[in-house]
Parts: sequence; structure tokens; C-alpha cells
Amino acid sequence: MQRSIKNESKQNNVQRNVRTRVIAWIAALLLTLPLFSLAISAAELPQTLCPGGIPFGIRFRTEGVMVVGFCDVTENGVTSSPAKDAGILENDRIVKIGGVAVGSAEDFTARISAAEGKSVVLEIARGSKILTVNVTPKRSDADGKYKSGMWIRDGGAGIGTVTFVCPDNYLFAGLGHGICSGERSDLIPMEKGTIFSVKVNDVLRGKQGAPGEIKGQFTQEKLGTLLGNTDLGMFGALTGMPEAMKNDPRCQPIPIAKKSEVEEGPAVIYSTLDGNGISEYAVELCDIHRDAERGKCFSVKVTDPRLIEKSGGIVQGMSGSPIIQNGKLVGAVTHVLINDPTSGYGIFIENMLEEMETSES
Repeated sequence: MQRSIKNESKQNNVQRNVRTRVIAWIAALLLTLPLFSLAISAAELPQTLCPGGIPFGIRFRTEGVMVVGFCDVTENGVTSSPAKDAGILENDRIVKIGGVAVGSAEDFTARISAAEGKSVVLEIARGSKILTVNVTPKRSDADGKYKSGMWIRDGGAGIGTVTFVCPDNYLFAGLGHGICSGERSDLIPMEKGTIFSVKVNDVLRGKQGAPGEIKGQFTQEKLGTLLGNTDLGMFGALTGMPEAMKNDPRCQPIPIAKKSEVEEGPAVIYSTLDGNGISEYAVELCDIHRDAERGKCFSVKVTDPRLIEKSGGIVQGMSGSPIIQNGKLVGAVTHVLINDPTSGYGIFIENMLEEMETSES
């Protein structure tokens, strides 16, 4: 999905291709985001981007329903889990039942009940594979209802940090990695998602062996719509520049750095860890891999004593925090080392832009 950017000509090609994607995205969004004008469809991805650093919340619906666990069903005194016995695994995604697409968790439960104990054919997505499984629901002795013996969900929510916003059309990127399911780390295919503003309440400090976490709550303010959940970040379209970024001088457009311009040495990140808005923290970049095409392109070491005192270093929810070096946007924070919360990884901004070009909305 990704290709290395070899030179300035390649970067220009990426920008032209992104412009093409923008036109297609906006055409698809005209019915759902009426605040966009026709002028946006002709806008080019600028040479400069607005660094973010603000938290955002995402609520999403999955394509089909996700298996999150199993439970026992007792029928005539015999206990078992029909779904587990049929070979279904946690994090499998059920996309069809009886050849018909699954619309929601309620829809799936109702159709299992309506089968009245007859075997049903489920179409399962497991990673990149599509499997067919037969499940025979059991009638529960406890309440008389037919059940499949598994826990499912049809959506989820999470918090991340905005990496950048395009100043001309409000396309944005965040996280620097995707939202995945369970131990298999499969990307969650999302049917639709809504972006909300987030109010940060607290920070759970990270420590060796236990990553910390930003604590916050979603507000009622809808910021925009999710367009893609990819290995290298989440991408979407905002309805306008977020209020928290409008008057912050750090969020004014700055140039994009090429991979060749990223240096070992001092840099800063922008993050929001309290109710006082965006703060700037000192970090050190090292171990740069200029040929990296995925998300771990270089190492990030927190050197700012204020950040170490406040959060212990990098915590969950800081993913996507923009990294600025020599006045240019070079990338974003992506991961923290479990055994050292002051250290983590970052992704090149060029990689995020190329993923933005090729991601499916």
C-alpha cells in the first residue's frame, strides 16, 4: 500500500494523487457534510500543513459484528457454547447470516432467535480470509431464548491526537496507526465513524510495564467524519478548523519535511494533557530509518522534565502527536515502549501522506 518517496518529484506526484483522492472523497461526502462547498473539490493539498496536538474522539460502527468473547448456554441441562464449538474465534467479524448482510448486534441477535434452533450459516471475516461456519443455536433453560453462545459488538470508541489539518480543505490525519482488534492486531473495518472533540480530565502516568493513558470524555461537538482507518493512521474530513487550533500560533501552517531532512537530535511534540490546551514538549529523535515504509521510522526519546513529571512520558492517547523539527512538520508519535514510557517510535509525515493517498474511504 505504501511506496517510498525517493525525491521531490515523487512528493509532488503524491500531492497530485492526494488531490485526486480529495475530489473523490468530497463527492462522496456532499450528502453528509453540507458545510463543504464546491470550491473544496478543486483545492490542492498545500505545501504546508497545520500541526495538531489536540485530542479527538472517534465513535464508529463496524462492518458486520465483532466477536468479543464467548458464554455458555445450558439447554436441557447440557452446557456449551455453540459458536465456540463451531470454531469461531475472538475478533472474528460476522458479516453475513444466511447469506444476508448483518446490520447490527440487535439484527444478529434477532435472526439467531428467529432460527429457533435450526443451523445457520455465518460468513466470517478473519483477517484477510472469508470463512463459512455453521452454528446451531441452543434454547437456554434460563429464559427460553435461542442463543449462539458468544458476545458481540457492532461499534466502538477511542481517543487519539490530531497530527495535522490541511488548511484549505480541513482533511486531517491522526494516531499514526490504526484502530485494531485484539491480539491478532487486525485493522477494524469501519462502516462509518464520527469525529468528536474531547475534554481531557486526567492523565494516568505511565510506568515500566504499564503504559499510561489520557483520560477524557467526548463532548457533544461533532468535528467531522472518518474516511479511513489504516495501518499508518486515521484520516477524515473536518467541518472546519477546530476551535482549539484556530488561535494557537503553533497550529499555523508550516512546511512539510522530507525524510531526508529529518535529523537525529532535538525536536518538539505538541500534545494536550490537561484543560489548558496544547503544550509543547522537548524530545530527541534517533535511530532514523529513511527507507521505512511503515509506522516505526525512528525512535523518540522524551527529554522534557515537565512531560515526564506529568505523564511519565508517552501515554496512550498521545498517538498522533505532531513532531516538529527545524520549523517543519516531520512526523507523529506512534507507539510507546512498554518497559520505558519515556521512549517510543515515530512515523514520517511523508508516509502518512502517502497512506492518505491510497487509503479507501
